[in-house]
Amino acid sequence: MSQQDDLVEMGRRLLINNYRQPPVVMARGEGCALFDVEGRRYLDMTAGVAVSILGHGHPGLANAIATQARRLVHVSNLYYIQAQLEFAEALSRRAFHGRAFFCNSGTEANEAALKLARRYQAVARKQPERVEFVAFENGFHGRTFGALSVTGQAKYREGFGPLVGPVRFLPFGDVAAARAAIGAQTCAVIVEPIQAEGGINLPPPGYLQEIRRLCTDSGTVLIFDEIQTGSGRTGTFYAFEGEGVVPDVLTLAKGLAGGIPIGAMLANEEVARGFEPGTHASTFGGNPFATAAALYVQRAIDELGLLEHCREVGSYLGSALLRLGERRRPKTRGARGRGLLQGLVIEGDPSEIVTRARARGLLVSVAGGNVVRLVPPLIVGKAEIDEAIEILDAVLGDLR
Repeated sequence: MSQQDDLVEMGRRLLINNYRQPPVVMARGEGCALFDVEGRRYLDMTAGVAVSILGHGHPGLANAIATQARRLVHVSNLYYIQAQLEFAEALSRRAFHGRAFFCNSGTEANEAALKLARRYQAVARKQPERVEFVAFENGFHGRTFGALSVTGQAKYREGFGPLVGPVRFLPFGDVAAARAAIGAQTCAVIVEPIQAEGGINLPPPGYLQEIRRLCTDSGTVLIFDEIQTGSGRTGTFYAFEGEGVVPDVLTLAKGLAGGIPIGAMLANEEVARGFEPGTHASTFGGNPFATAAALYVQRAIDELGLLEHCREVGSYLGSALLRLGERRRPKTRGARGRGLLQGLVIEGDPSEIVTRARARGLLVSVAGGNVVRLVPPLIVGKAEIDEAIEILDAVLGDLR
């Protein structure tokens, strides 16, 4: 057996069986490429599920991490942390002027947002009867009990009940359903500006503006989950910038620190009143190590012009996928996305396409049950996109 075979067998023996990893062990990365322990190269169009926005082995990020590790890794939020404060200021400057809470992941950020909304209504507004959450079919918000409770895909909730409630799920994009559901009984609405894991589903024009109006009129907290769409993924730092609407609460994670675990929740001054000392906390959240990495990523996005690059190269990728989708009908049913969050819609289950692409040296993933998702590092170039399209074309051509 090879070293890779030995390691795969070790994983199957030692790890809880909650993932479906292919028999590949990654050893190192460089830019948009990953290399397994046997030295084989893979073009990475997953970026660790939209996380590694600067690619792999980025020297500036590596240096920032190493420098901070030598200086101070952790002190907890018993004290102010300089890098955390600077990072909060950087996020606020982008387009959302609010107060920040830091944690370690997207699901924790959403958990904090749900708790904040409940406590804001109950304590700050003295309306404890407002407990209902409104969420959306095909939405995805995380794996903890609260975040799972508002995830609009039954396959993730199965076997974990009873969950947090009450929750009302609406069809994403249905204005009439939103008007009927959001009212004086609603605590908060949680929605992704683009449903990423649910299939790269974009909102109809004006839909999020109407959700904003309904929440404002009824005193409902509007939470935007930008775990996957934030950090420049759609060509603006926050996806809501392209929608002409601002939420009350915003959640972020994924690409914030280029691969170092961190999550963030931003809340406007009004809703932030829901938390007081002792009402919520995170031991590791926003520690010096993670926020130093996140600060570096913030600066790199600007210095490398990654937002403009994302718009340009994302348009190139989107157009290439549309052409591929037309060329390979009826195996494909088109493409959709924004920026470098793109998907190729497949007729049937795309799992075999993902497997065959990996065998040819391309890493992609599945979203929404019938979409091949491409979320490459934001540094990806047109030549790498051409390579990915060529491999996908060949894979689709091999399918019967």
